[in-house]
Amino acid sequence: MLSPRLDLNLLVVFHQLLLKRRVSAVAQALGMSQPAVSSALGRLRAALGDELFLRTQGGMEPTPYALQLAQPVAEALDGLQQALNVRAAFEAGSSSRSFTLAMNDVGEMYFLPVLVDALARLAPGVTLQVLSVTEASLKEDMASGRIDLALGLLPQLQAGFFQQALFRQKYVCLLRAGHALAARKSLSLQTYTEAEHVRIVAAGTGHGSLDLALEKKKLYRRFRLTLPHYVALGDVLQHSDLIATVPERFADRIVGPFSLVKRELPVAVDDSAIHQFWHGRLHRDPGHQWLRQCISRLFGDAQSGQGERAA
Repeated sequence: MLSPRLDLNLLVVFHQLLLKRRVSAVAQALGMSQPAVSSALGRLRAALGDELFLRTQGGMEPTPYALQLAQPVAEALDGLQQALNVRAAFEAGSSSRSFTLAMNDVGEMYFLPVLVDALARLAPGVTLQVLSVTEASLKEDMASGRIDLALGLLPQLQAGFFQQALFRQKYVCLLRAGHALAARKSLSLQTYTEAEHVRIVAAGTGHGSLDLALEKKKLYRRFRLTLPHYVALGDVLQHSDLIATVPERFADRIVGPFSLVKRELPVAVDDSAIHQFWHGRLHRDPGHQWLRQCISRLFGDAQSGQGERAA
């Protein structure tokens, strides 16, 4: 139980340590000295009977108890801030707010060029920070406020978060324009399974379901190369006779720059559904609402676009 004499300012330090993970960064953010931050952490440790944060080479690592406190503390501080500010309206044109988004590399290649251009026109003072969805702490980081919004095919966020469908997309084959199979308008099941493939293992996303769908149909690809991300795929395909099966909107972005062609899959597999996800603590935040609406207008389609809902 919290002591009735606990200084609530200590919870602000605790929350910032969860976000920044470094005493120096917290000191800068709160306008405090580093010894003052360390002293505040010491008092909080004594009050709560837990180390809360352990020093590591990567920064201050939260203990399990600190992670357990992350969400209720963040929600309490957020509620207090909203009560004091009476949720002032968000003015995009004059705001200097920073948002932290989580997505994988294929999401970065698809979303960011369009989104950054739109923000430059509509909200020139707003800045973005992008983190990878492969982080194991994605749920905790969203609950604590370290991450504002996640975009992509993210089955691990289906429960406990708000979400909005943006679009559905099918999977297609990509290969270089000079590939022997490129002369054909379509790929047969035989040519598809006999070709040499690149497999992309996008950790933290649901794109691995493609392999499961093919295996259920007793179809197996011959993998010459396995990649942990999509970044190098265009170069690899452009300079080899390998083919890859990828989400169509990503394919449309790279066919031109890398002289590739796309072909329909010779087998039916389920489309992938791309959503934006956020934690309930930000559901009514005016700035966050504006950003979600902006993303929905830029990327949502008539078929998939739907209202916001709790997962």
